[in-house]
Amino acid sequence: MNSKPITTDINELTPGSLRDHFLIAMPGLNDSSFAHTVTYVCEHSDKGAMGVVINAATPMLLKEIFLQMDLDDLSDQGDQMVMSGGPVQPERGFVLHTSDVKWQSTLEVSPDISLTASRDIIVALAEGRGPKQCLIALGYAGWGEGQLEAEIAANSWLTVPANKDIIFNTPLEQRWASAAQVLGIDVNLIASTPGHA
Repeated sequence: MNSKPITTDINELTPGSLRDHFLIAMPGLNDSSFAHTVTYVCEHSDKGAMGVVINAATPMLLKEIFLQMDLDDLSDQGDQMVMSGGPVQPERGFVLHTSDVKWQSTLEVSPDISLTASRDIIVALAEGRGPKQCLIALGYAGWGEGQLEAEIAANSWLTVPANKDIIFNTPLEQRWASAAQVLGIDVNLIASTPGHA
């Protein structure tokens, strides 16, 4: 029986190949923006990549965004935590959501998951007519041409096909370990410094 590993071989990384994948930060990745994070890759092309960190909470709740936008909270989602989606454009909101509805600037990442960054989805959320499930983030993670591929080659990231259950249903503090568990890996047991036992 010939079984292929689930992880992406650096030689197989073609434009678009990491779209709808998780990037799981390896324990040795000490960049404060990405230590112990899981990033959902929304776009991957020969020009670079873009994703949203799904497990780094800000101190802000969704109802505070509604308040800033002068929207009445008629939803039952106002107490949802807002994620820090990454260091790029941290003042801009991004909503990862199930693909049951589309808005002005919706990017369908997969048949199950979409990304919207327009005001109309926040209005819909406040009015209680938003998507079935969503994750709100401020900012995003971005990589220039070849940068992400180089970081993967340097063992900064594990890659695994995304799982919407981890994005929308897994408790925040369990997402990093749960994403790696898909590969059968316990990231807590991986040494943070290569070459030391």
